[in-house]
Amino acid sequence: MSTVLDAPAVSPPANPPQPFAIRLVNLGAEAHIPGWVRDLESFRKWADSSDYPDRGKFSYLHGELFVDLEMEQLFSHNQLKTELTIELGRRVRDSQLGYFFSDGVRLSNPAADLSSEPNAVMVSFSAIQSGRVKLVRGTLGGYVELEGSPELVVEIVSPGSVRKDTVVLKPLYAQAGVSEYWIIDARKAPVQFQLWVLTPKGYVPAELRDGHPVSPLLQSPVSIGQSQDPLGHPRFMVKLGA
Repeated sequence: MSTVLDAPAVSPPANPPQPFAIRLVNLGAEAHIPGWVRDLESFRKWADSSDYPDRGKFSYLHGELFVDLEMEQLFSHNQLKTELTIELGRRVRDSQLGYFFSDGVRLSNPAADLSSEPNAVMVSFSAIQSGRVKLVRGTLGGYVELEGSPELVVEIVSPGSVRKDTVVLKPLYAQAGVSEYWIIDARKAPVQFQLWVLTPKGYVPAELRDGHPVSPLLQSPVSIGQSQDPLGHPRFMVKLGA
């Protein structure tokens, strides 16, 4: 991948700090990153500008910019994400817990120095009412970003996101006060599912019930099964409850 630093289309911040590290994924693609993007504030400004790319995922994680331009896997990523959205989205809606946001929503937390696009986020109505999470308006109107500490974040591991999802984000989400962090890796059978619960000392594995991790937030065990569809491709089933 080549990185092209070009002139900003929006006003750069005054006295920008020193450049941060840039981690690039998927050689052969191209990412245009303005030279004035130097810290969390300038990154968020860029993400809400017309210069922000239509393709790829860009995350600012405590001084590092992670750029992932790889195409999404249809089954081990997209189909799993769809099943997760159906099951979790329905539970959050029916229980009136709050909002379930699927892939593409930006989450930022200044205290943890992060801004990323998780595969799923759940935030309660009470978190928004209390100011624990803020709905951020975009320059063109409407809400485009969450700022603060949502109750649940889900990341589905892809070939280019292993280190980001399993190593880098875990302590940052803990620092950001995310109550539960789910990591799902379906690249090989069986599906690897980690449900981390936040404690004063950081994340600990969720308690198990009948071999399945229990979500304190949803008050339910969570299981992710895998079978084959009629064409021989992976089929995933996300189940909440016994």
